[in-house]
Amino acid sequence: MLLAAVSVVNAEDAQYQDVFYSVDDNHLTAEVTLNPKVSGELFIPEKIIVGQNTYTVVAIGDKAFKGCKNLTNIVLPKTIERVYRSAFDGTGIMLDKENWRDGCLWIDSILIATDKTIKPRFVVPEGTRLIAAGAFAGNKTIVRVELPTCISRIDHETFRDCKNLQKVVIPTTITSIGEDAFLGSGIYLNEKKWKKGALIIDDCLVATNNNLPAKYIFKNKIPIRLIAERAFAHRKSLRSVTIPQTVTAIPTAAFYDCENLTDVIIPTTVKKVGNFAFYNCPLLKNALLPRTLKSLGAGAFYGCVNLREQVLSDDIEILERATFFTCRTLKAITLPAHLRRIDAGVFAGCSSLEAIELPETLTFLGEQAFAGCAVLRKVVIPGGVYSLPKQAFQGCTRLYRIDLPDGLYAIGDEALDGCLALEKINIPISTFRIGVRAFHNCQQLRGIALVDHIHMIEEGAFLECKMLEEVQLPASLKCLQRGAFSQCINLQKLILNPGLKQIEDGAFYGCRSLREVQWNDSLQIIGAEAFMDCKYLRTPVLSPAVEIGKNAFKGCR
Repeated sequence: MLLAAVSVVNAEDAQYQDVFYSVDDNHLTAEVTLNPKVSGELFIPEKIIVGQNTYTVVAIGDKAFKGCKNLTNIVLPKTIERVYRSAFDGTGIMLDKENWRDGCLWIDSILIATDKTIKPRFVVPEGTRLIAAGAFAGNKTIVRVELPTCISRIDHETFRDCKNLQKVVIPTTITSIGEDAFLGSGIYLNEKKWKKGALIIDDCLVATNNNLPAKYIFKNKIPIRLIAERAFAHRKSLRSVTIPQTVTAIPTAAFYDCENLTDVIIPTTVKKVGNFAFYNCPLLKNALLPRTLKSLGAGAFYGCVNLREQVLSDDIEILERATFFTCRTLKAITLPAHLRRIDAGVFAGCSSLEAIELPETLTFLGEQAFAGCAVLRKVVIPGGVYSLPKQAFQGCTRLYRIDLPDGLYAIGDEALDGCLALEKINIPISTFRIGVRAFHNCQQLRGIALVDHIHMIEEGAFLECKMLEEVQLPASLKCLQRGAFSQCINLQKLILNPGLKQIEDGAFYGCRSLREVQWNDSLQIIGAEAFMDCKYLRTPVLSPAVEIGKNAFKGCR
């Protein structure tokens, strides 16, 4: 019942003052994306307003201005935390030699790129705001680089393929290192630098190789204080890891696709687990998060099909996309007391999850949040949630009860599709929309009260609800969409509301037990096959003005 994959990037495209951005609603941040036609001088603001939200601009994305030969100047805000070197490839800024000094291209105290005229022993000056991803990549001149204490990150591929680079001085102010930051550099290629399958530079573990032992315990004389992104990715030999207490974060994709990893001991010093940290570790059983955790990234345990249990810190307010996607063995989880959001696909495919208690602080539930939770039996939706999203509980085949809150205004497309055990549901008086196939194949659904505020019952909303016996359409409904009650084979009685004007194609197709319909005088259109194969339907008395579609009553004996 699940989609083939759940996107874990919680971003949408937006335009602000002729510049394109990707905005993140969770963190209210924005990144400049592809802008192939900009020219002249460009000012990037600290904040942009899109709709009702204000977003802080934090990044200049990959190839954002690539090839903009007429872009001659750009002003970057102080809020920028990340810049891609590729963002300015082929721009007028990069092509103008006056923008370069001492072999470096600078924009607003950001080191963007380097060339062969740089000094072999280069000291990055204090006052540098940050160094762009890939700024030194492929530079064969540099031999030694000293980083200043004013920066906090070495971005991905920063020193990649610097063949002659033998030394980088990493200050203690550096708190994160991106993936492949040193790949192919002289340091990386020097076998003497590697110890037991790990490359460690100034107490930072930056990479591992296939010589990594199955049980990895940090035993460096100087305690490891940080781990680089993807540092252990794809290490098939790795079976268990003990994270040292000197580490405060498990970074993005740190253990990505470690297919034989079973156990990870995480100390209380760890405050953050990054996106995809344990992505597709199918044998991982034990990785208990500390109660001190502040942040858990998107897709952190995506595909960890043997993860048994997890307790989440009360400091976590957002569960980002696909955090526990397809954790099929996960039976129990304690949610944070102050949780505000459960994003798309967080628990999708957790087919052993038996119960979930949603905190009252919850205000947002994402698409497919619990899709495929086959043994989940009962859910109470908190009062702050105003919409049951698309496919939220799709395929929860044993869900027999779901309590919807007062104030819920919409039941989204396929929200309860395939909930075979659902017997009854009370729709709040505030609900105005029941989406496409919202209750499709709820085979045990016997009673449903359609409140008078419902304006939309969309295509196939109750398709194949085989136990429904009686339906009274809400007073506010003007049009019943196609296939809305198709194949409800036990539906016997139908009461049309006085204001209903149109019954679309196939609305009651195959309702073979339908005998009695209370018609109204306002009906104008009965669509094609609307009552087809309702073989026991009594002859209707309709106004001559009613437009009747092809085969609308075919098979009504």
